[in-house]
Amino acid sequence: MAYQFAGTGRAAVDYRLVTSLLDARRHPARRLAALYHERWEAEAVFAELKTCRRGARVVLAGKTPDGVCRQIWAHLLVHWALRELMLETAAARRLDPDRISFTEPLRSARRSVIVTPGSFSP
Repeated sequence: MAYQFAGTGRAAVDYRLVTSLLDARRHPARRLAALYHERWEAEAVFAELKTCRRGARVVLAGKTPDGVCRQIWAHLLVHWALRELMLETAAARRLDPDRISFTEPLRSARRSVIVTPGSFSP
């Protein structure tokens, strides 16, 4: 499936999209191209979870399978809370939520939490 992006200020370039969605009436190339862009936004969320939220070199500290599961759930809940904050910020500013940086609310949350070493176990 071939398509072009219009209005990019660049010379027209044909792009090829390989897909198993073969019914062009149900899945027009333009719509698939737009969805492909959305897919990369989802990939950015996965990157947030893998590296930004917990840090590139942090290893899960749970000593049992149950402890690891609890720690993963905790990471997911904090990520959800940060994403909710981003959504509220975008709504207040009348912006697309995808235009709000993830790292800013993350830094803000980290600055607002004070943890005394040894005050709780993972």
